[in-house]
Amino acid sequence: MSQAGEELVRGLEALVPAMREEIASCAAKDLEELRVKYLGRKGLLAGLLAGLGSLGPEDRPLAGKTGNAVKQALTGLFAAREAELAAETARGALSRFDPTMPGRGPERGSLHPVTLVMEEICSVFTGLGFEVVSGPEVETDWHNFEALNLPPEHPARDMQDTLYVADNVVLRTHTSPLQVRTMLARKPPVAVIAPGKVYRRDSDLTHTPMFHQIEGLLVDREVSMADLRGTLTSFLRQIFGADTRVRFRPSFFPFTEPSAEVDISCRMCGGAGTLDGEPCRVCKQTGWVEILGCGMVDPEVFKAVGYDPEVYTGFAFGLGVERVTMLKYGIGDLRMFFENDTRFLCQFA
Repeated sequence: MSQAGEELVRGLEALVPAMREEIASCAAKDLEELRVKYLGRKGLLAGLLAGLGSLGPEDRPLAGKTGNAVKQALTGLFAAREAELAAETARGALSRFDPTMPGRGPERGSLHPVTLVMEEICSVFTGLGFEVVSGPEVETDWHNFEALNLPPEHPARDMQDTLYVADNVVLRTHTSPLQVRTMLARKPPVAVIAPGKVYRRDSDLTHTPMFHQIEGLLVDREVSMADLRGTLTSFLRQIFGADTRVRFRPSFFPFTEPSAEVDISCRMCGGAGTLDGEPCRVCKQTGWVEILGCGMVDPEVFKAVGYDPEVYTGFAFGLGVERVTMLKYGIGDLRMFFENDTRFLCQFA
């Protein structure tokens, strides 16, 4: 073997005792640094093996074999020290364990604030005699639109920003299809609420593609707008407090006639329009906050489900659960509901 080959082999063999000496006293925090020093891509072993290319053909086999053996030895030293340090750590932890100390109990979780408010709303309406119904989130176009007086050419469809699964199959844009399904399956009187997820092609600071709605329906003989007003006023005061003021404003919805939007006195400023001498950002100084939409069921909807509009009347309403939750708990950012920040969620335990 040439002199260069002999020097390379001696250099490789010298790495093993050098690493054995260093690693014997190496602490856990320095172990990785030592591995990189000897076995890293730019370490001592890699630097020596780079010299293989300058050796003659007669020297390379022995030098290469020596390099492989040294690499295995260095790897073994590292693995052995790593296992030794892990065992020492385990023994130390065990020695610090005091079996007489009381155990750590399970931490108490909480329901999501949207779930809490949805359950509270359902509880109020069941107390008023309504039944909770559920149904599919993937709906036919007929149930989601046409039966609710929204034919294909109706301009109000553009407001829904619908997500289509297939031709004439959609992700429901509201829970009103459950009202249709209930009326198709039952004869009056009917009093139901339909909570659940709904989907729209909408995403910004105040909207999300998926959110929660609760819609209600009451159908019977001689149901009037006064019944609607009394029911919703009672509901809103149970949710937001007995001193909550409620007002109804004329509006338009394709499936109700007449229609109204309902406002409540602002929860932040108490309806004053100002807070600590500054304009209230929640109600924009009006003292009122919109909370839901409602109205008397349009006769065309009754015709679609086989109810006689000359005999029966009814009212319907719908509200966004996230909006109610934000107003009830004073939450200023819709995104907090979806970020899963435990600092936020633990407040509802």
